[in-house]
Amino acid sequence: MIGARVKFRHLQTFVEVARQKSVVKAADSLHISQPAVTKTIRELEEELGVAVLERDGRGIRLTRHGEVFLRHAGASLTALRQGIDSVSQELLDNAPPVRVGALPTVSTRIMPRAMTLFLEEGTRSRIKIVTGENAVLLEQLRVGDLDLVVGRLAAPEKMTGFSFEHLYSEQVLFTVRVGHPLLAGHSLLNRLGQYPVLMPTRGSIIRPLVEQLLIANGVGNIPTQVETVSDAFGRAFVRSSDAVWIISSGVVAGDIADGVLAALPLDTSETKGPVGLTLRADATPPLPLSILMQTIRQAASDIAPVA
Repeated sequence: MIGARVKFRHLQTFVEVARQKSVVKAADSLHISQPAVTKTIRELEEELGVAVLERDGRGIRLTRHGEVFLRHAGASLTALRQGIDSVSQELLDNAPPVRVGALPTVSTRIMPRAMTLFLEEGTRSRIKIVTGENAVLLEQLRVGDLDLVVGRLAAPEKMTGFSFEHLYSEQVLFTVRVGHPLLAGHSLLNRLGQYPVLMPTRGSIIRPLVEQLLIANGVGNIPTQVETVSDAFGRAFVRSSDAVWIISSGVVAGDIADGVLAALPLDTSETKGPVGLTLRADATPPLPLSILMQTIRQAASDIAPVA
């Protein structure tokens, strides 16, 4: 069959020679030798059974057959490139997203900056970010439903099979609206039970730290407690009430900086703990995840967490 052995290189070389009207210039453009260009054109002509180029003084020009073939060769190259691009895009679109679990403190303070930096890399990779309790996120990481968890270092018995990279440390704050009665006066912890208190849930990683702090300061039962990991609810409820929100500093850093919320003047340094990247120990991060981890590192470095 005539043309059965015409290859992509034949079409590419012929189209470039026709565009440049020079074998030498085409060779430079294609980054191959001049004899290779000449050999490829000769193979094409042998396959077609006609000449496609002829000498024109010191240059070359297309023959009548070459002009006819050029229209189809150019269209074929364009269609082939479009097909390759389409398949590449489909493979990219069908690729599983990079799945990241982030504690509320990280979702609020670190991930927005990290995602901005990641998008600037132009990888076009899809990212899925979920927020929840540390125990839930670590279990999803363990079974492969997540690729990375960004948050506090879990207890040693929970870290079996995981690796942890420390980014920074932060502590828990007792947060209230600006103008709250507890901001004036003394014996703040003794008066805590007079107000609704938003507590970390029992599955959260900071709950034991908060309980230890309260017990160490002689605070017994708090009559009105609401357990939540929702920063949206916590922020809205505290701003509109006299509730006290016990929460990681990173979650409310922006609200405190904006003068919307205030931290009670309590020593909570004993609740300070490391925040970082948790991966499965046997996992090798793919390139998009490696890039995202680097942007998270940079975001953590750029944004000094509230201590």
